[in-house]
Parts: sequence; C-alpha cells; structure tokens
Amino acid sequence: MNRPDKYIYPAILTYEEGYDIGVTFPDLPGCATCGENELEAVKMAKEALGGHLWCMEVDNDEIPQASKIKDIKLEENEVAILVEVYMPSIRLAHENRSVNRTITLPAWMNAKAVELGVNFSQALQDTLVNQYHIVR
Repeated sequence: MNRPDKYIYPAILTYEEGYDIGVTFPDLPGCATCGENELEAVKMAKEALGGHLWCMEVDNDEIPQASKIKDIKLEENEVAILVEVYMPSIRLAHENRSVNRTITLPAWMNAKAVELGVNFSQALQDTLVNQYHIVR
C-alpha cells in the first residue's frame, strides 16, 4: 500500500472563556486535543493528527479525503486552520520506540553484572540479534 508522506487536514480551534483552546478535525471523528494558547493548540493538533492517522494506517482504515477549509461551517467562537503532518518521521518514531521488559535473574548474576557495569538492555538486544538472529 502506497502511503503519502504528508497529510493536510482542516482543524477547528474552539475558544471558550476559562478553558483551553479546543481542537477538532471535522473529517476525523475522535481526533481531538487542546492547548493553553494558540501555539500549544497547534502543536498538540499536529501530534494528535499524526498519531490518529498513523493508527488508521496501521489498522488499514480508509483515510478520508480532507475537506476544503472554505467549506467548514464555524460557530462565532471558532476558527479554521490547516494542519500538516509529515508521516515518515511519525512512522519511524512509532516503529523505533522502546518498550520496557521485566527480567528475572539470580541475585548473584545481577550483582556480578552490576559490578562489571553491564548495560542490561544492550546485553539483551545483543543476545537476541546474535543468538536468535532477530534483525529488522
């Protein structure tokens, strides 16, 4: 499946006295975020949009066509903006993220390894690659 490198979707910033600025995407139900100010709201909008679209790609969901910003119906307290996300960096970040694993060792082995300054994460990765031939 050929996935685009970038997406651009309209977002609606909603201003309500005493609240953070809300951000929703009319074309992507469930994709919403907020920010204390406009700069943070736009930053959070990019993060929310990228994460939402990445999940849709992984699930092989149909990604809808973006609406034209001029066609967005707004309330008095709303402003429409365009939000662009560059997907290769988002995909790479999700694919290369680290996960925590809990391991159990005999106490004497742990003590010796700590004494030697063993990096447990690196040792496990090296073992998985060398002994089990697990490679990307």
